[in-house]
Amino acid sequence: MPGGRLTQQERQQIALGLADSLPYAEIARRLDRPTSTITREVMRNGGPTSYRADLAHLTAERRAHRRRQATPRSGQQAPEQPYGRDPEAVRAYEETLTGVFMQSGVPKMMSRVLVCLYTTDEGSLTAAELVQRLQVSPASISKAIAFLEGQGLIRRERDERRRERYLVGDDVWYQAMIASAASLAQVVKASQEGVGILGPGTPAATRLENIARFLDYVRESTIRAAEQAREVLHTKSGTAPPDAPTDAP
Repeated sequence: MPGGRLTQQERQQIALGLADSLPYAEIARRLDRPTSTITREVMRNGGPTSYRADLAHLTAERRAHRRRQATPRSGQQAPEQPYGRDPEAVRAYEETLTGVFMQSGVPKMMSRVLVCLYTTDEGSLTAAELVQRLQVSPASISKAIAFLEGQGLIRRERDERRRERYLVGDDVWYQAMIASAASLAQVVKASQEGVGILGPGTPAATRLENIARFLDYVRESTIRAAEQAREVLHTKSGTAPPDAPTDAP
């Protein structure tokens, strides 16, 4: 079984396999690689529907370059992960989650900052801590923070030492769902206006009317589900929120 990093040719074979809807196990068998290698490669690069071989290979090369730059000097060991976590597994997961955020439209540096905040046990980080963790310039962090704050994805507060700390609010995803519903409402309104302009009963108007009905139903369902599940975002580890569904006996 071959070892080492995936080659560009292997990534092209992965892309072809995904295009043919082959399962990960079959792609792995054809490349004589572990299935876990293929799964990790695909998920950290956008998932099966968005995987691009050339982009994945370029990303891997950049990642390897960053790791070489970040290698501790003078025989120093990298900081240990808390709770006995596997450092390589954590690093791979952070890369995967970064890719997921990027696929959702969040720029790369902003995605990396979000991942740091999501995966820290402390629940918040200072700008200096983000610089150290991501090995980037303070200016890059400042720009990312400004973007994320503008999108309502993070907020800031001061600690007992008067330092600004950045954190992901508990209600971020609730607010995101409500904002998404508001966007759908605009499409619904525009589609309904088109019905009157194009003439009720005409093929074009019927199409717009159906779109408006569909999106309005999705919008209402999204708001209702977000309101019902909002308390889940405030649930502490090991507990269940009131009225949470329980497993059937």
